[in-house]
Amino acid sequence: MSNKLEKLQHLRQESQQGGGPERIARHKEKGKMTARERIELLLDKGSFREIDAFVTHRERNFGMDKQQFLGDSVVTGWGTVDGRLVYVFSQDFTVFGGSLSQVHAEKVCKIMDMAMRNGAPVIGLNDSGGARIQEGVVSLGGYADIFLRNTLASGVIPQISAIMGPCAGGAVFSPALTDFIYMVKESSYMFITGPDVVKAVTGEEVSFEELGGAMTHNEKSGVAHMAAETEADALYLIRELMSYLPSNNMEDPPFVPTKDDSLRTETALNNIVPDNPNKPYDIKEVIHLIMDDGIFYEIQEHYAQNIVVGFARLGGFSVGIVANQPMVLAGVLDIAASEKAGRFVRFCDSFNIPLIVFEDVPGFLPGINQEHGGIIRHGAKLLYAFCEATVPKITVVTRKAYGGAYCVMNSKHIRSDLNLAWPTAEIAVMGPDGAVNIIFRREITSADDPVTRKTELVDDYREQFANPYEAARRGYIDDVIEPSQTRPRLINALNMLQNKRDHNPPKKHGNIPL
Repeated sequence: MSNKLEKLQHLRQESQQGGGPERIARHKEKGKMTARERIELLLDKGSFREIDAFVTHRERNFGMDKQQFLGDSVVTGWGTVDGRLVYVFSQDFTVFGGSLSQVHAEKVCKIMDMAMRNGAPVIGLNDSGGARIQEGVVSLGGYADIFLRNTLASGVIPQISAIMGPCAGGAVFSPALTDFIYMVKESSYMFITGPDVVKAVTGEEVSFEELGGAMTHNEKSGVAHMAAETEADALYLIRELMSYLPSNNMEDPPFVPTKDDSLRTETALNNIVPDNPNKPYDIKEVIHLIMDDGIFYEIQEHYAQNIVVGFARLGGFSVGIVANQPMVLAGVLDIAASEKAGRFVRFCDSFNIPLIVFEDVPGFLPGINQEHGGIIRHGAKLLYAFCEATVPKITVVTRKAYGGAYCVMNSKHIRSDLNLAWPTAEIAVMGPDGAVNIIFRREITSADDPVTRKTELVDDYREQFANPYEAARRGYIDDVIEPSQTRPRLINALNMLQNKRDHNPPKKHGNIPL
């Protein structure tokens, strides 16, 4: 028996060596952690249980039969985050550059199948050069097997991807199918084709960072959701994200009791909206003042900054925040903002996370580029997402709610549960200037002093229509409240809506305007 135990211990140690000491040393010289170190930092201490540590690849061509590594190029298993079960796979760049083989894919698929059966999240730590060329189409088939599981798991269990190194070709599609993508500045990359291929095909010269670095995908493409300074930061941020999410779509998000008074009022909110309707203010300041302990976990902070999305807690309840940002493009809705918010709304609805909307929107962004880029279709994605959502939905109109954007931003007409407005709210088809130009065009042009007459008409229109009371008279706004009372009113509403039940018509699935 002792010989057999020694053999087991020897094989176990061998499997934990990855590509060997020399390759691990080169890997760490780049400032990167090993696949196992990443898992240990992500999960609760001592909770990781590995499976398939003795698996080896099956390829025999190209001398591959002489290069065998126990566990191949990915470490898989499960553990806990804050005591809650999660499944994890971590690609090992020291073994064939983390490339995906048939058995690599089988290990990942096994973990994903277990996660689906047991209703727990999957976290993928990606560090791979792509398909293992020596295995040809078998490797490509392995990617497709993973893609299918990503798709079937979507909306059933949370799926989080961390990009810890290069992620190229087919390797980028699995993260793209997951719910959130975390990247590390200066060390992680995502692209369909690398700089060399881009230069050969298009003649363009571009660096790895410019083509597919963390800030490229956080600022420009919107592919990624978070850019971390280091690998450790990325893993910590994932742990924090998990605290807001349920384990699956049949559970509610974790309730975290707070010492922050549910009846707390904030008098600073009474003066946060400027008297001048064209002057901006920071909607994030509003969010921080209202949420438990002032904490707001923002998603896609650097992309489409005219809209703000993220997670927070109100009275202990996990909530999703969607807010127009007057500091950027006056909070207008454009293509990027519509897609960003639409996807976030659908995620929250999938996982039973109530939605809180702070609305200050002058409309959709006009212009040839927006129209030709499909603002109608993209704007409809956000509209579709809010219409489809059946979780508790609450809107607070802080200032402007104009035109079609009023409808889109979780209005009463698309099944919002509670619509509140501050006294500073302006709810109308369009702003006073535009409305007066249309309604009183002839009167203004024929006046002795057109400028003075227009000013008078704008003031009259603003007094009569640019306020929340016409909408309140019709029941489109449930109540006009003092801004300082927003926190207790929202927490009260969440408690009131705890047993909400709403359903969409039976169907295979809708046809969102992709």
